[in-house]
Amino acid sequence: MTKRARQGAILRLIEEREIATQDALVSALADEGFEVTQTTVSRDVNELGLGKVRTREGHLVYARSGSADGDRLEILGRALQRWVLSISASGNMVVIHTLNGYADPVAQAIDEAAHPDVLGTVAGENTVLIVTTEGVVGGDLATQLTALSQGQPRARAIGSS
Repeated sequence: MTKRARQGAILRLIEEREIATQDALVSALADEGFEVTQTTVSRDVNELGLGKVRTREGHLVYARSGSADGDRLEILGRALQRWVLSISASGNMVVIHTLNGYADPVAQAIDEAAHPDVLGTVAGENTVLIVTTEGVVGGDLATQLTALSQGQPRARAIGSS
């Protein structure tokens, strides 16, 4: 099974049940037909930007990071730095070219960042199309995303349009 399928299974599993450890995640993946090591799961957790949140009972479990705006933008910045090859714009659209197979996690990070200038994303295998909200020039959003992809401070990258 592919890395993309495995990482998709991880995201689904942490949404469906409370998973507190990487060993528990390895076991849950095995139940789904994915034979992986803890090292592989550790790498996936890092690449997916997963964090731990406290349940109502006080237990720490894996969850998609990004509950706070700063976290979401940090995750978006890491995704852009890690997987993006180029960012360009035309009209009210932005096109992001990624490493092969990474358009989906980049689009997901963009969606979860809840940027006010993003109307929506469409991901292919190595290309993400972003449509901006009414009145927003794609070039402005591309400049902000480029700043994030270069690790520039959040205050200068987002909200500066």
